[in-house]
Amino acid sequence: TVYIHIPVFKSGVAEQVRQIEGLKALRLLARRSQEQIAQSLGVKQPSVLKIERQTDLYLSTLRRFVEAAGGKLELRVELPGADPISLTGLGVLHDKA
Repeated sequence: TVYIHIPVFKSGVAEQVRQIEGLKALRLLARRSQEQIAQSLGVKQPSVLKIERQTDLYLSTLRRFVEAAGGKLELRVELPGADPISLTGLGVLHDKA
């Protein structure tokens, strides 16, 4: 399940979280074709189909896919008795010097 933060403007600024099932649903919500995602990722369309069908992904692959769809990946952890926290720096690839 992928959670997407979508800003909602009513009497002030609030955040709404929508829950969707899978990367294909995310791509369709973003109104992007597999070809457009493939071009952004620098891969061919069959690779996008394969990524969409995977149930276990590297965080870096998920982040790149979400960014290719025009979004931003945020990882949120909810622990018992604590406020939700956002994890940062996960799934980011660093160049080896």
